[in-house]
Amino acid sequence: MMPTQPARPRRCTLAVPGSSEKMMAKAAALSVDQVFLDLEDAVAVGAKESARRLAIKALTGLSWQARTLSVRINDVGTPWCHDDIIELVTHAGARLDTIILTKAKSSSDVRFVHLLLEQLERKLGLTKRIGIECLIEEVEGLMRVEEIAASSDRIETLIFGAGDYAASQHMPLASVGNTGDDPSDLWHYPRFKLTMASRAHGIEPIDGPFADFQDSPSLELEAKRAYTLGMAGKWAIHPLQVNAIQSVFTPSAERIALARKQKAAYEVAQGHGDGAINVDGVMVDAASIRISQKLLDQANLLGL
Repeated sequence: MMPTQPARPRRCTLAVPGSSEKMMAKAAALSVDQVFLDLEDAVAVGAKESARRLAIKALTGLSWQARTLSVRINDVGTPWCHDDIIELVTHAGARLDTIILTKAKSSSDVRFVHLLLEQLERKLGLTKRIGIECLIEEVEGLMRVEEIAASSDRIETLIFGAGDYAASQHMPLASVGNTGDDPSDLWHYPRFKLTMASRAHGIEPIDGPFADFQDSPSLELEAKRAYTLGMAGKWAIHPLQVNAIQSVFTPSAERIALARKQKAAYEVAQGHGDGAINVDGVMVDAASIRISQKLLDQANLLGL
């Protein structure tokens, strides 16, 4: 099932506690691809309902610079999920671009959100179709990631959540995104599997957060690893992380110029019946043009 949702830049997605009016006001002024207001991990159990009201107030009352506005709701196994969706869509549906589903473990979790959104949009007469983003952060979710990716045409992203995933697999890590005693890329397999499932279904794979926001070199390393695998962006848990992450996931002017040069030369060669050509000492063929075109598509989406 291929998505019908609009393409959106997601180089960096900034997480903001839905319980903090101060932090949401600051986030509204930031130039970042996406901001999500968090009703889950960042909110204490006793503050869930008040945070929901504050998030609705922020969505409708603040002037946001972010291109995409989202809310991370509580998972379907909690007593808050149902009301999260109903209240958010009823009172802020016109400002809400996507709902982020926490701890997606199966296609039935996604279908629940999908069908509730269908009913609410029809009831309220909303013209904008709200997207779904799925956090893959449990071993069950990773095992069923292909099934989840195919479960709704509202799905825009799959996001790898390393923190809860580590707990789910009993991994003894010091902090979210930390690699522990493993000197290799501990997250290579789940990132790779999630990215494959996403790309096969035409949706965006996104990497989760790195918790130590003062460790810029490690943050940049993790972002580069995700980018190299074909992921489209990474979450930030602090505004200090935004510029570094967006820089990693933004194609350089040199790469864009080279891709355009190769594409132009290849189109001329095709007219002469040539399938592979030499451009500045590099062989360019159909496969390399596919790579170049994906980069140019991203550049066009970003207005570069």
